[in-house]
Order: sequence, then structure tokens, then C-alpha cells
Amino acid sequence: MATPSGPGTTGPLESRPDAPASRPELAPGADEGPPRGPGSVGYRAVFAVGEFRAVFAAHLVSMLGEVVGQIALSVLVFRLTGSPLLSALTFATSMLPYVIGGTLLSSVADRFPARRVLVVCDLVHAGCVAAMVVPGMPVAALLALRCVPAAISPVFSGTRSATLGDILGEGDAFVLGRSVLRITAQTAQLAGFGVGGLLLAAVSPRAALALTAAALVGSALVLRFGTRRRPARQLTGGGAPSATAGRCPLLGDSLSGMRRLFADRRIRALMLLSWVPPMFVVMPEVLLTPYSDGLGLGSVGLGLLMCGMPVGAIASEALVGSLLGPRARARLTLPVGVAAMLPALGYAVHPSFGWALALQVLTGCGIAYSLGLDQWFFAAVPDELFGRAMTVMTAGLMTAQGLGMAVSGAVAEFVPVHVVAAAAGGCGALCSLLVALEVRRTVPGPVRPEV
Repeated sequence: MATPSGPGTTGPLESRPDAPASRPELAPGADEGPPRGPGSVGYRAVFAVGEFRAVFAAHLVSMLGEVVGQIALSVLVFRLTGSPLLSALTFATSMLPYVIGGTLLSSVADRFPARRVLVVCDLVHAGCVAAMVVPGMPVAALLALRCVPAAISPVFSGTRSATLGDILGEGDAFVLGRSVLRITAQTAQLAGFGVGGLLLAAVSPRAALALTAAALVGSALVLRFGTRRRPARQLTGGGAPSATAGRCPLLGDSLSGMRRLFADRRIRALMLLSWVPPMFVVMPEVLLTPYSDGLGLGSVGLGLLMCGMPVGAIASEALVGSLLGPRARARLTLPVGVAAMLPALGYAVHPSFGWALALQVLTGCGIAYSLGLDQWFFAAVPDELFGRAMTVMTAGLMTAQGLGMAVSGAVAEFVPVHVVAAAAGGCGALCSLLVALEVRRTVPGPVRPEV
């Protein structure tokens, strides 16, 4: 079969004469080469960078605060209304506005200095959470206040990811820096649920929200005084001031940047690869509550099942990032991305608690494909668009996961839960395989012979 490699393989961004020099990229299936030497980048080298330690500390503090705050807001709304639906909406409103911020505000990540964007986003988030503490705040206002941080969250995440390239440099250091932030998020989620439960047993939900606001202010201070001020990427992209920077309205610039990104076949394929597997992975996870109820498990059993996927994710990403070099991770990216959904097929036999927990852990191990994906994405996106590219990727990821949760829950109203979970695994593996084939077709390089 011939592998396409003509003009359609490289999109408009790569063919522009004024595009920045492309970054080195490792193709799927590339020879692994020699083992990593003593000078190779590892997690220890990443933490040796003072600015990254500041970003890591801010991320850890804000993630713990956000998880605790999410639980506290859900409890507060339920106590005020007694409505499970409104309580659940506190979680939905933390995801749905992502697509708005990612679409309309994506150029913020490139138009303004990164440190300023990060600090302002943290302070706006802290202000919204602090407003929730006000006694007598209507439930509608609480939900509206929750939407604002969700709308700016992809801007924050995209800007932070883009500035990692400035802090850590290109290549493996950037990939491992992103890996550390993902591991931190998963760990904070596990710890945050436990801390949140204990905290709410001792203080009121509003007091817990006040602590969340304080944590976000602390994150802003760490970023302000722990990182360097750098000029906006769009003003210095390609090494020279941009002729249009600052003249194009924010909304128009955001939409224009998205069009440029999606016009590039390689970038488009990589974004789909970052969205499709997670969309299907969360489908069985969101059904764990009714599934555990069907097994007669209590809250402890449900809690253990919910911990399965984060535990698998933390273990696999830490091992792959520590033991494998960039070429080995590149070779694993597509197979692992497709295989991440296969464990869910085991739900077809209605497994017991132990087997279901094992399926969740194995599914979580699939996150290891993100390391190779990050290094491909970093190589494919031009410097002056990298901030908005990371913003759009984050917004699309959260939107895809929210869509997967909604579809899974809707189908489970009419079909047994274990059947829905197994079907999600099969459909997810097939869709991910199609996306992986498209990624494989867009690998840059010389024309490959027919095989």
C-alpha cells in the first residue's frame, strides 16, 4: 500500500516561506538507536531548572485547591437545593465552557507575555471562588461563577504549556515537563478527594472554598516571583516583530489562528489523536457509580474503582518517562493510543470488583501515549502559534471528554451499563485506529517506497 507523501501531506503552515525552522521530529517506527546516555534528559534534569520548580509548585498548589473547591461547591449546592441534578451541574460547568475559551480566547496565549497571562488567570479564578463564599449567593450565580474559570482555563493551560518550551528548551525536556504536570494533576486528584472529604468533615463548604481561593492566590504569587518575564510569542515569532501583532482584534486573531492550525493536515491529525482516545476512555469511568451499585459495592468499593485509572496513569507515565528515550516513546505512541480502550472490552462479561479494578488500572496505563504525542506536536507547530495550539488542544480535550461522558450516560439509560462500557471500548479502539493511520500518513520526510 502506498503511503501518501505529496503536497497534501504537509499543510499550509509548513509550506509558508516565512515559517520558522521546523523542529526535529521522530517518526513512528523510527529506529530506537543507542540507549540513553548520561547526558540525556530525565525527570531529575527537569527539576534542576529553577523556573520549572516554580511552575510545578504553583501547579501542585492550584490543583489541590481546585479539586477541594470542586467538591466543596458540589456539597454547598446540594445542601442549598437538595437537588442531585444541580449538584452534578457544578461538575458539568467546570468542563463545558472550555470550548468557548479555547475558541474565542486562544490567541491570548501568544499575544501577551506568558507570565502576565498566567498570573491574571489565577487571580480571576481566585476572585470567582472568593465570590462564592459570600453568604446568600444564589445557586444560579454560583454556577455562573464556576463557568468563568472554566472558560479561561484552556488559556491558562495553553500558555503554561507553551512557556515550558521557553523554560526547558526543545525536545525531551519539554516532553518530560509536560509529563510531570500530568502526573501531578492525577496525583492531586487522588489526594484532593481524600483531603476534601476530611476537610469538609471539619469545616463548612464555604470555608473550604476560601482555602481554595487562597491556594490560587498563592499559585499566582509563585508564578509572578518564580518565573522570568518574557515578551509575547506573537511579537517575536520567527525572530522578528509580527506585522499584524496588536492590530488584529482578539476574537479575529483567535479564529484566524484556529483556521491556520486546522488547515495543516499534520497538526489536525495530532489534535484528533489527543482528543479521540480520552473521549472513549472516560465513558466506562463515568458509569462506575451505577456499575458498582449493580455489584452491591459500598462507597469504599466505588472509591477504589475511581482510583484505578489515576493509579494506572501515574505509574505508566512515570515508568515510560524514566526508562525510555524519545525514540522508544515515539514507537509506542500509536499502538498504546489505540490499545488504551481495549481493556474496556472486558466489561462485556460483567466482571467482579477485582477484575473491574484491574480493567481501570490497565486503561489508565494508556495515558503513556501522551509523551510521544507531545514531542510530535511540539515539532509540528510553528513557534508563533504554539500557545494557541496548546490552548485549542486543551479545550478540545475537555470538550471531547465531556461529550463522551454525556453520550455514555444517555445510552446507559436504555442499555445495561456493562454493555455500554464494553461498546465504548470497541468503538474507541476502532476510531483511534483510524486516527492513528491518519497520523502515520502525515509523517514528514522523504517519499517512502510502496510496501
